[in-house]
Amino acid sequence: MNSNALEKILRGPSGLGTSGLNPLDWSAPDTAAEPPEGATAVGAAVGAEGATVPQGPVPPERDGAPEPGRPIPGLYYHPVPEPDPERVAEVSRRVKAWALDEVQLYPPEWEDQFDGFSLGRYLVVCHPDAPSIDHLMLATRLMAAENALDDLYCEDHGGSPVGLGGRLLLAHTALDPLYTTEEYRPHWEESLLADAPRRAYRSAMDYFTEAATPAQSDRFRHDMARLHLGYLAEAAWAETEYRPQVWEYLAMRQFNNFRPCPTITDTVGGYELPADLHALPAMQRVIALASNATTIVNDLYSYTKELAAPGHHLNLPVVIAEREDCTDREAYLKAVEVHNDLMHAFESAAAVLAATRPDPAMLRFLRGVAAWVDGNHHWHCTNTYRYSLPDFW
Repeated sequence: MNSNALEKILRGPSGLGTSGLNPLDWSAPDTAAEPPEGATAVGAAVGAEGATVPQGPVPPERDGAPEPGRPIPGLYYHPVPEPDPERVAEVSRRVKAWALDEVQLYPPEWEDQFDGFSLGRYLVVCHPDAPSIDHLMLATRLMAAENALDDLYCEDHGGSPVGLGGRLLLAHTALDPLYTTEEYRPHWEESLLADAPRRAYRSAMDYFTEAATPAQSDRFRHDMARLHLGYLAEAAWAETEYRPQVWEYLAMRQFNNFRPCPTITDTVGGYELPADLHALPAMQRVIALASNATTIVNDLYSYTKELAAPGHHLNLPVVIAEREDCTDREAYLKAVEVHNDLMHAFESAAAVLAATRPDPAMLRFLRGVAAWVDGNHHWHCTNTYRYSLPDFW
């Protein structure tokens, strides 16, 4: 099947009553670096233009908009439009009110960090087909909760690998409820208020399950268990001072990654990808490749931030430098190549799946995952409060 036919499939049905299946209608021209055969179809599915990044000076901030940031030279990505500022402002307002008033997520001295994370921009740009602010808030609360858990249990704000397994298990029961005897149930219920991550997990999950189907909720719980397993692997390596091989690090990152975010793209979009379609090995491969690529984006953009922090931080460039006996610059540039290979593999796999299983919900879900991948890059690239690039060019 040629590229034009694949693009037509991914655009979905047309005609009266089908416009809701095609929420993304961006018309930027396609100027991508040449991906593998069939890979351009996913970029076309979200209407995004692909590009190997420009390397000119960064324009100054204008009219209160975020600074464009500097994309990583040589990185394969698809530029996207800036998210709707009204939606961004409303999501930002609502998630901050939820964080402060409903779950007491952070103390006053962390307010600048919460604001600097720019959750509103992140979720609006990653879910351009969300039909309402309420739908966007489903993902925004969950991301705020998970980020708080990562900081408080694992990293920036007192996190430690010591005892992490116990903390994660108890927090996971806020997502996946404990079924126990009447004698011990009150103790568990009280524990859900014990710290900010558990309060946030419980509240965010309550909102999510009210809107999601049982299958969507269970899918999310499964992916959060995957995430927590990845946290435990990284913590075990930190405790034993083990330096993983590159392939081992990538295996850990397939679990400790963004997968719970794109996997709920249908819930946030207000529809459902049926469980049998989501469970297809081909769909699982697409979701895994997309999640792996977006996580390496995080490794690359957060590289200087992590090196400046105390302790030894694992990220792909660091592991490549340690295990393949190369300079920091060589390792970073190779990590860019790894990301690009993952992106091309994701796009090719998604295009093949779209061609072989052109179900409308399947096509819309694939477009949603592709939009999440592109939005994730956009947020990392433009979040100059958190990220800056190394001086390797």
